[in-house]
Amino acid sequence: MKKLFIVVFSVIFIFGSAQTDTAQVVVPNRKNSVEALSKPYVILISADGFRYDYLKKYNATNILKLAENGVSAKAMIPSFPSITFPNHWSLITGLYPAHHGLIDNYFYDYKKEKFYAMSSKENAEDGSWYGGIPLWSLAEKEGMLSASMMWVGSASDAAGMRPSYYYHYHEKFTPNEKVDKVIDWLKLPEENRPHFISLYFPEVDGAGHRFGPDAPETEKAVHLVDDAMKRLVEKVKDLGLKNVNFIFVADHGMIKVDTEKPIEIPEILFDKTRFDFYNSQTLLRVVVKNPSEIKSVFRVLKKNKTNDYEVFLDKRFPRKLNFAQRDDRFNRIGQIILVPKPAKIFLEKGKKTSVGKHGYSAYEVPEMKAVFVAFGPAFKQNKEIGEFQNVNVFPIVTDILGLKITAPIDGTQKVAKEILK
Repeated sequence: MKKLFIVVFSVIFIFGSAQTDTAQVVVPNRKNSVEALSKPYVILISADGFRYDYLKKYNATNILKLAENGVSAKAMIPSFPSITFPNHWSLITGLYPAHHGLIDNYFYDYKKEKFYAMSSKENAEDGSWYGGIPLWSLAEKEGMLSASMMWVGSASDAAGMRPSYYYHYHEKFTPNEKVDKVIDWLKLPEENRPHFISLYFPEVDGAGHRFGPDAPETEKAVHLVDDAMKRLVEKVKDLGLKNVNFIFVADHGMIKVDTEKPIEIPEILFDKTRFDFYNSQTLLRVVVKNPSEIKSVFRVLKKNKTNDYEVFLDKRFPRKLNFAQRDDRFNRIGQIILVPKPAKIFLEKGKKTSVGKHGYSAYEVPEMKAVFVAFGPAFKQNKEIGEFQNVNVFPIVTDILGLKITAPIDGTQKVAKEILK
């Protein structure tokens, strides 16, 4: 099997076509049920890479003001690994990555004998890669229309139902243009109007990767999203719609990494006859082709490791990270995991990297924590809560919209009960 090495600089799909498809996709012949017409609205917004402390660090005045009229968390804990695709799918399904199967932005499925790559439109829009039931699919199956502005997996048929309105991923729209298209959805006649909308902004993550979390370019990106949020809320207010609720989140944070002295990948792992390894730079997963070698290889790696990283057998990976062998429902993780200490990264010789990274455990690296702000008629006002895991966003949305959770999830109702009226 040919080995794949990919360096990720930002969450940008490159589909290789000469012309970007920017057209909206509308699934025909769908209407809200009579029951759905009386339900509230939820707009779930993700600003990729918007670290938990960026609001105050960069004085995002608009979102800070909105938080005063609603609920904010000290931080939201991303699922492990704190990477974009896994965490957007955790937010939208209420499942940990090892449980929904999207364990990285890039991975190999040994049952399918295929690679999943976030940069592949074929992969990204193939629902067979995605476990769990995303919120838009749950809503549609219960007679409530939904729409998505480029959320991870939203153009796929995961769980059998796409949103009624969605776009193929591209980065041609500005944040304000995305806001205007959300408003267009809310202007539709009641029977055609989505009650659940997911909206994605990549700008903060892109700046954080390229320039680092402390750069003026990242501050500018935060303000860009902050202004877009102000525009969104004002335009929704102008529509005169009642009971519109907003949830502003991120998938993870960002940290400046040591690009000058990266960790060398152990030489033994380059023996392709014995191993496959998958390097996201803040996490290195090893598949040992001969199961009888797992323990001996682990001992060799453990003995020869440096102080810059830890070596784990997957079955003994920390339980709180929910990324061990017992959690690996799709058999995609591997048997040995190498975890660099912050802000170290694994880097193959001759490969380039970026200034900012994520992927570390948020329990060990606070910079991985994400933002959470929610406001609207369903939420309590002027309330700050403690940290919580991002799988709990799913039941917050289902509670507001009155959706029935039809399959097991990892999130609970605890946070929802704390923040909803």
